Amino acid sequence: MIIDKLRTLVDTSLFGVCNRIGEYLGIASSRIRLYFIYLSFLTFGSPIIVYLFLAFWMNVRHFIRRKNSLYLD
Repeated sequence: MIIDKLRTLVDTSLFGVCNRIGEYLGIASSRIRLYFIYLSFLTFGSPIIVYLFLAFWMNVRHFIRRKNSLYLD
């Protein structure tokens, strides 16, 4: 129960990038997070840059969709 609340908090507060990738690929988001952590250690942090880029892109897409829906109404 507490773990589910923590998982929901992490998914909503950390942009939901891992959750979205997991849904798209059909893989658990916790496994995606572990891959990001492992890759960050192996490649000295470069996946963090990819993560931040994906978070930015998802935020921009959300903003564009919201703005377009306002014009359609």
